[in-house]
Amino acid sequence: QRKNPFSNDDRLASKPVHTHRGDPTYGRPAEGSQTEQRGKDAHSHVGKEVEELCSIIRNTGQVGEDGHVSVTFGQLFETYVTISNKVVGILLRARKHGLVRFEGEMLWQGKDDDVIITLL
Repeated sequence: QRKNPFSNDDRLASKPVHTHRGDPTYGRPAEGSQTEQRGKDAHSHVGKEVEELCSIIRNTGQVGEDGHVSVTFGQLFETYVTISNKVVGILLRARKHGLVRFEGEMLWQGKDDDVIITLL
């Protein structure tokens, strides 16, 4: 469309043609766009779910000798699944941000019910 001589849409001509790796805008939506806003909203929503998960661990878990609160995956799954069906994804996000610790890469209902999740 940028090269179409019959197009009179000025928005197309004002956009940069390509961004390259190393460019700070590479792989990011245009600033002020609806796509950027949707991404910010999604990030905020996931952040709230991570906070809620940590709160549930704090309320349902038990304090260990090291002072950290721990809960088994089975217990957490049974409690949290009534709130959200994304418990494993939220746990992975919380671990990525250093908020929880558990063994293994992925947790599976039934198989990993005895895995200890520790709130950091």
